[in-house]
Amino acid sequence: MKISQLFKSKNVVFSFEVFPPKPVSPLDTVYDTLKELKDLKPDFISVTYGAGGSIKDNKTCELSSFIKDNYGIETLAHLTCINSTRENIELILKDLRNKGIENILALRGDVPKDGRIIGEYNSAYELINQIKTIGGFGIGAACYPEGHVEHKDTYGDILELKRKVEKGAEHLISQLFFDNNIFYNFLETTEKENINIPIQAGIMPVVNNESLNSIISSLNKNIAI
Repeated sequence: MKISQLFKSKNVVFSFEVFPPKPVSPLDTVYDTLKELKDLKPDFISVTYGAGGSIKDNKTCELSSFIKDNYGIETLAHLTCINSTRENIELILKDLRNKGIENILALRGDVPKDGRIIGEYNSAYELINQIKTIGGFGIGAACYPEGHVEHKDTYGDILELKRKVEKGAEHLISQLFFDNNIFYNFLETTEKENINIPIQAGIMPVVNNESLNSIISSLNKNIAI
């Protein structure tokens, strides 16, 4: 099922996000967590793009397929493009399709520390356009209620978001935010800009100082997704 259909059929949609283990670790390390998550009956589980965005040893597709096949829970496979060629992306999409994955969260991903973009993409909307052209997938994208660090003003951020929607994004998942009012104001802004697709709030529980520092770090990272 396309995740966009869930938003049309339910008043409340909630999901979990899991991270594939490092390439040197087996998938067994996340199985116990998945068993607990399935009992909470999420509408879907998103799987981040593992292995630092590389194709080799990337377990995102495998883990997404496992969740769907074994637990009957829809999955949203993250896909980044910053270090990829169009040919590589087509191979990944083919693999996802062959494993029955219907939904993709299309992301640009981390810019290399030296600032060099070594792939064929500069923005997530270019990836969205390619996925839409190939067809057959539900497409999600990211948004930033507190603004993206690469944009000096909120309007530039909204323009980038509108490009994602125009190219085919069907629903959005927000970056973390510290104040609910920021998210509500963001929703008002998107409505005024005729961005009329579902927007899901991204939430990370704060359980200790380490997790709080991790949240702050993620908000400050030079990421465009």
